Amino acid sequence: MPDPDRAAPTGAELLHNPQLNRGSAFPLAARRALRIEGLLPPVADTLELQVARVHAQIAMLDSDLQKYLFLSDLQSRNEVLFYAVLMSDAATFMPLVYTPTVGEACQKFDHVFHASRGLYLPITARGRLRELLGNWPQPDVRFIVVTDGERILGLGDLGIGGMGIPVGKLALYTACAGVPPQLTLPITLDVGTNNAELLEDPLYLGLRQNRVRGAEYDAFIEEFVQAVQERFPKCCLQWEDFANINAVPILARYRDRICTYNDDIQGTAAVALAGILGALRITGQKLADQRILFLGAGSAGTGIAELISQAMALEGMPIDQARARNWLFDIAGLLVDTRTDLALFQRPFAHAHAPVGSFVAAVEALRPTTIIGVSTVPKAFNQAVIEAMARINPRPIIFPYSNPTSRSECTAEEAYRWSAGRAVFASGSPFPPVQIDGKTLVPGQGNNVYIFPAIGMAVLATEARRVTEQMFIIAAHGVAEQVTDENLASGLIYPPTSNILEASLHTAARIAAYVFDHDLAGLPRPADIAAHVRACAYRPAYPGEA
Repeated sequence: MPDPDRAAPTGAELLHNPQLNRGSAFPLAARRALRIEGLLPPVADTLELQVARVHAQIAMLDSDLQKYLFLSDLQSRNEVLFYAVLMSDAATFMPLVYTPTVGEACQKFDHVFHASRGLYLPITARGRLRELLGNWPQPDVRFIVVTDGERILGLGDLGIGGMGIPVGKLALYTACAGVPPQLTLPITLDVGTNNAELLEDPLYLGLRQNRVRGAEYDAFIEEFVQAVQERFPKCCLQWEDFANINAVPILARYRDRICTYNDDIQGTAAVALAGILGALRITGQKLADQRILFLGAGSAGTGIAELISQAMALEGMPIDQARARNWLFDIAGLLVDTRTDLALFQRPFAHAHAPVGSFVAAVEALRPTTIIGVSTVPKAFNQAVIEAMARINPRPIIFPYSNPTSRSECTAEEAYRWSAGRAVFASGSPFPPVQIDGKTLVPGQGNNVYIFPAIGMAVLATEARRVTEQMFIIAAHGVAEQVTDENLASGLIYPPTSNILEASLHTAARIAAYVFDHDLAGLPRPADIAAHVRACAYRPAYPGEA
């Protein structure tokens, strides 16, 4: 905890404090008193000029990984400038600080590591986690994104290299919804890794042991949760990129005890629901009329299926009938009720049907209106699958949501070309516009960035005690209702990412209203919820210049 009696830093120490450093934008009149006169060029910049300079510097770099590392270094030097850059052109910079670039950064984490950010809590520190949390300098943390690195995007077990995910996620909390960065904390729980390449790599920075499982792992998670509650009692915990065997039970264990959620399960589900709601404005159908087939039956697939089922139920359909309209397919084939290899969380979506061993055969048999890919199997939505969907549906809905781009089930061009331009398409990673028969089609990106920052801002603005499933359904509607007719005409079913801050604040206000309406808030209800949410939002500016 910062010492209140300690004098504010000056001189070189000030220039190395990312929260206080302004770099070349320190006013000339203040430099002498701050003991930085002579340590900077003699002409003072504005923040706007600094942003322009960073844009020019970024343009000189050859690869996205270089740009990621440049921005990471900027974040460790000058936090205000970092967020001013991100928020100056969110559509350009989001793919650089998060997917798809963050995947490569996580894979190469130990080889490109240059500055520590966040907290690393190893299982060797059992019994002392509260002490380690006390080393974090900010006394008030409202949001923690935590991973154990076992299932990073579609790349698998990257051990502590997964830290890039919490860091990137929290940067987007701020850039996309205005959550103040000083209230955020990225954490990696190091319980070992089963990645043999990492264990043999002399540069690997994590524990050199296989992953801890079972009761010992569960006790470590419990100690972590209790330590967070004691140290940061108003904190919301977001679980990120845990393997299914841990993600599902952790969420089940804590969702009704603390303010927590799992973005891979619930955020992915909400963004998929938002995409379907947007797509239905193109197809002219109703949600209750949809038949949805998933490739991938893990926590993401079942999470999406359950949230869609709950949304159907809110429109009057019995929940069992709603679940029966969602089918899942995994490496062993279609989930049917005669299979004996299914986990408990998969069973609500194992329906009565003959076994089906190939995905295209499942499409032909079930005649879905929508296919959703959460398998991380690249090119799984092949030409035969897309052409089958196009035969069955005038406007087939095709959502390859797996990240990063290298793991996408198909590209936008493939979906559009094989469906003769009729596909309603969205993907997890960005794809460029596609020309089909003289028309430009703009593929949407079903990125969780439309959901988790808005959830975060709503939790901050209300001091919500819980995060509920209904909040994610409301978030999905909040996103979908912002898609314009002009967007739909070009095939875009999500709001443009160029306007992500406004989109997130709108969605956050919708969620916040639900929190206040259902007595989940820790604050009194304001007269104008939307204005209250906006007032909570961080805007990058140097002190005295906001």
